[in-house]
Parts: sequence; structure tokens; C-alpha cells
Amino acid sequence: MKNSLKKQAVTPIEVRPLTPDLWPAFEDLFDAKGPCSRCWCMYWRIGSAYRHCPPEENKAAFHQIVETGPPPGLLAFIGNQAVGWCQLTPREALPQLDRERRLKRPDALQVWSISCFYIRIGFRKKGVSTALIAAALQAAKAAHAPALEAYPLDADKTPSASGTGYATTFARAGFKTIATHTPPRPIMRHNLKNIAPAPLRKRPS
Repeated sequence: MKNSLKKQAVTPIEVRPLTPDLWPAFEDLFDAKGPCSRCWCMYWRIGSAYRHCPPEENKAAFHQIVETGPPPGLLAFIGNQAVGWCQLTPREALPQLDRERRLKRPDALQVWSISCFYIRIGFRKKGVSTALIAAALQAAKAAHAPALEAYPLDADKTPSASGTGYATTFARAGFKTIATHTPPRPIMRHNLKNIAPAPLRKRPS
């Protein structure tokens, strides 16, 4: 008997840098009840002080970062809707990383960092994080970063949801654990020397 079930078409995920023209899409992604609507991706920049600022103040501060540039991260789109985000910057732009003992620098290499993710409800476990990581590797490579770091949770040691991603996801993308100051929070790194540049896309004429 022939299988009458039709395979669902895979909707492509497009990843784009967060530039000022994409602020409305980012705002739509974050402007919901939950921690993102309070933090607006300011924690790794100002630490716990974000909790003492009204959400609108954090939002305005991050909006100014986007307006000033360069892009502080990447947005994932399905169609015209933003479904995911990762903050992607040089580590120096995120001073809170250096204030946390569990994330202290293992060396002096001037790396870039993926510090946090947010995936829209209804689009989780659909490859959005994987697409963002792949694009982040290319973006960091294009910026001449020597390596890209991440600070995920190890799902084998904690069941907690993680705004910084999971170690298994990064391992599949080729990241290696280079330090573990405090389990279950490894510091993972991808050397960018062997990353092939992304092929040029032809723009429609």
C-alpha cells in the first residue's frame, strides 16, 4: 500500500545581521511577556543592573546600540517573521562575561562571542539555533576573528532551559570545550581558520 502521507515542505531559515531597518522585526520578537521583554539583551553588557532599569530603558539602550552599529547580533527569519536571535559581538563588548568567575577568560585570544539566544515560541527545536550558529561562524570569520566562543549549558548535567544554548548543539557545529570553570557551564570555542567563506549570493536583477 502506498504511503498517502505527504512530506511537509521545509521552510528555509534566512539569517540577517540586526541593522536599524530590522529593528521592528527584533522588537516584535522580544516585545512579549517573559525575561527578554525585561532584559532586551543588556545583561552581558551591564550585568544585574538591568533588573533595576525599567524595561523601556533597557529597550532604548539596546536600540541605541543597534542604531550606532555595527550589528550586535543576528536575526533568523522564516518568511517575513523574525523567529530567532543570537547576540554576536567581540567579547570585549560584553564586560559582564569577565565579571563572572565561571566564564573567566582561559587565555588572551581576542575572540568573538555568542552570548545568548532567543527562539520564538512555536519555532523551537526546528533548527533555528543551528542556523544562527552557522551564520555566526561566517560573520565572525568575515570580521577576521580568530575564534568564536560560546557559553552553553551542558544538558547532561542540568535540565534547565538555556538562553545561551546547549553544549550538544555547539558540539555538532564543531565547537570544542576549552575550559570548564564551573560545571555544567563549559566555555566552547571554534577555531575560524579552517572555516570556508560563505559563497556569494547572486542578487536578483
